[in-house]
Amino acid sequence: MTAAISVDQMSKRFRLYHDRNQSLKAAVMRGRRARYEEFWALRDVSLEIAEGVTYGFIGTNGSGKSTLLKCLARILQPDEGSCRTRGKVSALLELGAGFHPELSGRENVYLNGSILGLSKAELDLRFDDIVEFAGLERFIDTPVKNYSSGMYVRLGFAVATNVDPDILLVDEVLAVGDEQFQRRCNERFADLRAEGRTIVVVSHSLSAVQSICDEVAWLDAGTLRETGDAGDVCAHYLGEVHEDRLAESHTTSSRWGSGEVRIDRLELLGTDGRPTREVHTGDAVTVRCHFHTEQPIKRPVFFVGLHAIDGTHITAPTSRDVGLVPDVIDGDGVVDMHIDCLSLLPGSFDLSAAVSDETSMHVYDQRHRAVRFDVQPGTPREPLGGLVTLHGRWDITHESSSTAAS
Repeated sequence: MTAAISVDQMSKRFRLYHDRNQSLKAAVMRGRRARYEEFWALRDVSLEIAEGVTYGFIGTNGSGKSTLLKCLARILQPDEGSCRTRGKVSALLELGAGFHPELSGRENVYLNGSILGLSKAELDLRFDDIVEFAGLERFIDTPVKNYSSGMYVRLGFAVATNVDPDILLVDEVLAVGDEQFQRRCNERFADLRAEGRTIVVVSHSLSAVQSICDEVAWLDAGTLRETGDAGDVCAHYLGEVHEDRLAESHTTSSRWGSGEVRIDRLELLGTDGRPTREVHTGDAVTVRCHFHTEQPIKRPVFFVGLHAIDGTHITAPTSRDVGLVPDVIDGDGVVDMHIDCLSLLPGSFDLSAAVSDETSMHVYDQRHRAVRFDVQPGTPREPLGGLVTLHGRWDITHESSSTAAS
């Protein structure tokens, strides 16, 4: 397969200044140059991206993802090694990048399009499609300095994807779009993939990376840790950062309530019945809530909440949903919610727990996002990502025979 992008032992460094001479007078008075240290944002990175592949870069903040993308877009030049691209490159890297704030949306479309190599005649033919995709018909003659962040992104993405790029580079900037725009972007990505375009995406959303990317590169402190199948690399990345995320959960948790009942501990029990922070899709697990009361409490209701790591609320079942409302609790006790087959797909999730009176209006105690855990690939394995599996059973019927699988 022909390589659309080739990166060969590429390195990029920056200077981190401890103090800076703001003027010639300051330099003379200080009697020396400003002090700095060298920071290598990328170190000996080598990879190839084949034509027609959708490729993702993942890693923590500061790992070098955006720097690598800027080198591919020729915004930055590597200090060592090289990067080569084949064909026209279109990039959407930063909010409002390439826009002149004093110009209108219409003028910026023509400005950006000409920078990307289109003639005025070509832009005239594409202009209506660009504006329609961005949904900015009413505001296209308004200066872009008055645009919201979402309007910036919609116009930038519309221009970048309507100039027939051979290679499209997209940074995390798409995260500011609303849900409707996200769907339109995914549809546009699908169209570009069907046309054989090469797409390179930087994102912190592992579910998004797994859903749209064929292959992934994992960057860590400027070095390349792993490349390969999107599902495999994302799973390895999750395993590596598991301990960091457990420590992180202590800062995201919060608690409130009147205190007549206290949730002393919240646990996730694995298939062996022991507390764990790592399970697999399809596992039988139990959410266990240890509580304590100083006085008898009549007809309490227990809640369990589940959030994705980005804050997406997934579900919040209660004991009342299944008719479990005890007449009274007193002293120490345990409430278990048994899950026969875990429907969560690989990713990181937060558990919450709460206990209230029967009306749910008076909260005795709530532990919000108190336990963070990771889900690893299991059964079924769905490599296109998402949050949950439907545990569906597939049937295919045709004239000669029929088959079924689950």
